[in-house]
Order: sequence, then C-alpha cells, then structure tokens
Amino acid sequence: MNKRLLTFFFLAFFIKGFTQSGSFDNESILRPSKAAFYSAVLPGLGQVYNKKLWKVPIVYTAIGISVYSYDFNRKKYFSYRNAYKRRKAGFKDDEFQGLIINDDRLLDGQDFHRRFKDLSMIFMVGFYFLNILDANIDAHLLDYNVNENLSLNPYFENDNLTNSTSIGVKLKLVL
Repeated sequence: MNKRLLTFFFLAFFIKGFTQSGSFDNESILRPSKAAFYSAVLPGLGQVYNKKLWKVPIVYTAIGISVYSYDFNRKKYFSYRNAYKRRKAGFKDDEFQGLIINDDRLLDGQDFHRRFKDLSMIFMVGFYFLNILDANIDAHLLDYNVNENLSLNPYFENDNLTNSTSIGVKLKLVL
C-alpha cells in the first residue's frame, strides 16, 4: 500500500511540474522532442506536458482496448490449440467436447484467434506510436500563430438584376 501511495504522490508531483511551466516565449526549442520522449516513456505523459489533458483518456482507451483484445485472443488461441493437441493425443476431455465435434473446426478457431491476436498487437504498437506522434506534432503546433489576419470564408451573393446566385470563396490576408 505504501508503494502505491508513494507512486501516486511521485506522479502527481511529476505531472504538476509539467503543467506549471512559463509562457511559450520562454520555452526551449526542444519542446517537441521532450513531448515525444515523455510519451514514449509513459503514454499520455507528452499530452500532459503539452497541457492537452483531454487526450490522455483517449490514449489509454485506445491502447487499453488493444491490450484487452490481444489478451482475450491469446487465451482463446491457446484454448483451441490445447484442445486440438489433446484430441490428437486421444483424450476426450477438452472444453469444446460437446460443442465442436470436427477437429478441423478447432484448427479454424485457432487460426481465427491467432490472426486477431496478431492484429491486436499491430494496433497496440500503432496506437503507441500515434501517441508519440501526436505529442510531437501538438508541441510543434503550440507555437503556430492563429489569428484573424488570414481567413478563408465562403460567400453567397444574390444578383437582383438577373436573379442568379453566385457562390465562391473569399481569401483575406492582412500583412
């Protein structure tokens, strides 16, 4: 219990230190690489470093569902595999005895769950790298200037003389 409490306080202090940084003008140029490094060490920590706390549940949900799917399919794969091996050895006491009569169906179930186990691992690694990429790109875009000097607005114009409507796009650039 003490280790959990100590870990909680350490993480709370660690995260609090990231969220109380100064203005963007004083930030170092290594901010994107720091965010990517923090997300690589602990998924979601780069998003906390970038002050985008709303992304952390999304990161953990995506990785968590992939981990759960991998674990579920791994267990089912070994269940079908062991049942098939036991039937080939002459035993008739596997968990699929009354459900699956044909041994080929056991092989199909084994292949099905192996395929989805591998796919879940690919998704898990993919979401992990997307987490790192998101933290890096988000840190780069924090310094991006978004203001009203550049705008792109659609417009609709009615001509009363000819009763026609023109549709277009207006680009406004103020230097």
